[in-house]
Amino acid sequence: MTFATPVRDMRFVLDHMAGFGALEKTGGFDDLSDDLVSAILEEMGKFCDQVVAPLNEASDADGAALENGVVRTTPGFTDAYRQYVAGGWNALAFPEKFGGQGLPTTLAVAMVDALNGACMSFAIGTTLTTGAVKAVMHAGTDEQKRLYLEKMVSGEWTGTMNLTEPQAGSDLSGIRTKAEPVGDGRYKISGQKIFITYGDHDMTDNIIHLVLARLPDAPTGAGGISMFIVPKVHVGEDGSLGERNDVQCVGLEEKMGLHGSPTCVMAFGENGECYGTLLGEEHKGLRNMFVMMNAARLDVGMQGVGVAERAYQRALAYAQERKQGRLPGVKTGDQAAIYEHGDVRRMLYSMKALTEASRAICYANAVAYDLARHAPDEGARKTASALEGLLTPISKAWSTDRANDVTSLGVQVHGGMGYIEETGAAQHMRDARIAAIYEGTNGIQAIDLVGRKLQGDGGAAAHGFIQKIKDEAALAKVAKRPEIAAIGARLGEAADALEASTDWLLAAAKRGQEGVLAGATPYLKQFGNVAGGYYLTRGALAAAIAANDGDERAAGYYQAKIAIAKFFADNYLVEAAGLTPSITAGAETVARLDPSLLSA
Repeated sequence: MTFATPVRDMRFVLDHMAGFGALEKTGGFDDLSDDLVSAILEEMGKFCDQVVAPLNEASDADGAALENGVVRTTPGFTDAYRQYVAGGWNALAFPEKFGGQGLPTTLAVAMVDALNGACMSFAIGTTLTTGAVKAVMHAGTDEQKRLYLEKMVSGEWTGTMNLTEPQAGSDLSGIRTKAEPVGDGRYKISGQKIFITYGDHDMTDNIIHLVLARLPDAPTGAGGISMFIVPKVHVGEDGSLGERNDVQCVGLEEKMGLHGSPTCVMAFGENGECYGTLLGEEHKGLRNMFVMMNAARLDVGMQGVGVAERAYQRALAYAQERKQGRLPGVKTGDQAAIYEHGDVRRMLYSMKALTEASRAICYANAVAYDLARHAPDEGARKTASALEGLLTPISKAWSTDRANDVTSLGVQVHGGMGYIEETGAAQHMRDARIAAIYEGTNGIQAIDLVGRKLQGDGGAAAHGFIQKIKDEAALAKVAKRPEIAAIGARLGEAADALEASTDWLLAAAKRGQEGVLAGATPYLKQFGNVAGGYYLTRGALAAAIAANDGDERAAGYYQAKIAIAKFFADNYLVEAAGLTPSITAGAETVARLDPSLLSA
């Protein structure tokens, strides 16, 4: 299969769904223009298609390996990463004072989309560095920024998050890794971390680990965790590399997918000589972690979009090549391509609609992130920040849940051949599965949505967003084209259902959290379905205008946008409207049963 970065779709979503044009108007990006964005997306596509995409299947068959204490990546990864750094892709959205290009984060998020479509195992290493850079920019001292940021921003050095331990997964309060001050500003680090993505590799000559650990006087629980910068190789005052630090990868996890991404068991201070420096304040490490985590959650949502895109492209190509059966009423002659069968098209349209809706939500999330930092007035920044917070758990959870749906459908389109590894469809399903788990499981994202995001402002951000959806639905319902009017009707019904669910959750929260938590996951799904429908409706309205202005081929592209939006409305907005009873069922629906009663 030949993967092609969907540059045209990416640009359409940016311009007509996610509101990217608002960033030019902020004045916060001096060089930003349509021509520049087009050039970046085109070059992005070339790099991902020609350099990264050919590594995908090889990364699955010949994944990362630990040899004599050194992690070896898939052949070709090192050269591809060198080209990634040389192309300036890692530096795209970071501040110029640290060696970045000062462009919108939204364009960096688009790069995450493209890279994950090309090869998810390769792409994930770059996103960990992004989160580490943001944490150092947020909490680092001037000296730490001087020593580390330029080479991390360029990608010459990579970064990691070292959070999880065998006894401390999503609940980090149980962390046991220790940090003892040695009196010269350094700390001696000792302990073990698991599930560390790209904790070691052969692509760069240094790795900057950000490690959660406890000081000797730390209080118990999450309030006693600090964060430390622990380089793989010590960095001198002049920025030169010195001696190797006492940090080692002592094992690689055998995983269901993402075989090319080294998931490391990391040992710190096995020889008593691992040193690091405090990042931020003592006992405030979780603040830095959430800076990293929020960046990672949007990037993980984009992972879901990228792998879903690749699964869809593979399934679409196969459906046009594979011939089986004849059309209804046809008894003789050549068999038809399976694309001609209605149920196969239903699966493919589902894949396309869910992928495009996920992309739109994530891109809109990124635009809100940029506006929250670059909008010209405080009111606009606050509004954007509220939307960013609201969309982040939806971007992460809804998009990755839908990636599981899409990659599973990709296997189904292939039929029995989808279950055979040689077709490649199964790899996408295996690779996608982790994205709903790491960086905060999707259940945790749902809890965040109904907790901090919904209750934190009394529902103001949610209600504001719902009103925007209702306004868009009203606009679509009066469109001259009947299919767009039908989309508007579906969107209005779904928005009403989401509003009813939101009001019920806010009222239930006053009585306690059990009922709210019980409805959290269906609420996030409902919210994602409605948000996806909202952005696709925006795209359909724009496509209806554009279809009258372009050539015949362009008009066909825009007609397809409308058709996919209509398919989403008829299938997923209808589903959203039916989720309110699940959300409002209350705590009784998950009341505790004796486990012995649930077994044979």
